[in-house]
Amino acid sequence: MTPKTEGSTKPGRNAGGNPYIPRGDGDGSVQAYVSAMPGWKQAIGRRLDALVETHAPGVRKAIRWNTPFYGIEGQGWFLAFYCYKRYVQVTFLNGAQLDPLPPGPSKVQNVRYLHIHEDDEFEEERLANWIEQAAARPGEKLF
Repeated sequence: MTPKTEGSTKPGRNAGGNPYIPRGDGDGSVQAYVSAMPGWKQAIGRRLDALVETHAPGVRKAIRWNTPFYGIEGQGWFLAFYCYKRYVQVTFLNGAQLDPLPPGPSKVQNVRYLHIHEDDEFEEERLANWIEQAAARPGEKLF
């Protein structure tokens, strides 16, 4: 863990590089998280955030558990992402309903993951399709 130093405006990070951002609602909280993502992961965060804004009209954003969440009012959260040491994990909270399925299974029945590593090709079209599908389905009621 990298603690926040006194007088510093930069958030701390855990060992995997995930920023510590206070719980908050709205784009400002999510942008603070994305800005604090380390190295190449920040570009991935910006692209993911832009894709969600483009392909999920009316999206609601929030930080919960040091993680950006995206949802639709009245439907729940459908997507989140998190920094690990070697990849950014995109969590589709209703991923078992998507076609094709995102590749990463979960112990949670309806959740599927996509891990994006530094040298991976960013498959924008596939991600956009999953985002559109996920935003149109009921998500997790964590509001």
